Amino acid sequence: MDKLSTVVVVGGTCDIGKHLARHYAAKGHPVVVTSRDQGRAETCAQEVGGDTRGICLDLSDPHQIAGALVGVEDVLHLALVALHRDDNTVRNYNIDEAIKLVTLKLVGYTEVVHVLAPRMREDASIVIFGGLAKDQPYPGSTTITTVNGGVSTLINSLALELSPIRVNAIHPGQVGDTPAWLSKPREVLDNLRSRTALGRLVTIEDVIHATVFLFENRGVTGVNLRVDGGRMMK
Repeated sequence: MDKLSTVVVVGGTCDIGKHLARHYAAKGHPVVVTSRDQGRAETCAQEVGGDTRGICLDLSDPHQIAGALVGVEDVLHLALVALHRDDNTVRNYNIDEAIKLVTLKLVGYTEVVHVLAPRMREDASIVIFGGLAKDQPYPGSTTITTVNGGVSTLINSLALELSPIRVNAIHPGQVGDTPAWLSKPREVLDNLRSRTALGRLVTIEDVIHATVFLFENRGVTGVNLRVDGGRMMK
């Protein structure tokens, strides 16, 4: 049996990244997970299991990305999941945090694609993670709203330039079973649930299922997919 091609999860140590890595490791794919910390990357790789390895990659330092990805070959799927939580208002603007987030999600993501594109199969696919802040800004989302809006248009140019490699984006709502949201007060979560059409928050499984769809459906490219439980309908 031929060896399956590689799945790369940039930001694989986060909850969604780790679950996505496990999905493909369980199917026998070699998997690469990245973190800004080598120890975390290696620990994550051990937890994912299978033929998984961890590498240190810092998206906010794009000049070191090419060196970090040396040896990553024959890529079938690339997920760009990494994030940087930035609470940045205009009145109290933190330039360094803004630059870090913009660099990470727009320049860093694009540099990863630039480096790996020559090593991707013709039927390969890329999924970039954005978020609902692009459509629903909130106090402190100045930079987050901007970069997620950038992700929603970045996929169009990438899909055209890289064709037949497919490029899509996913924009999850609040993912209720991640530690970040499980720790919120019940009244906060109840309020968020009441603002969705389904009456519940989306789960990690929902997001993974949607990501796998974008990866594997060969007729889909240049699509921004919301996974929000109908939040944008209300």
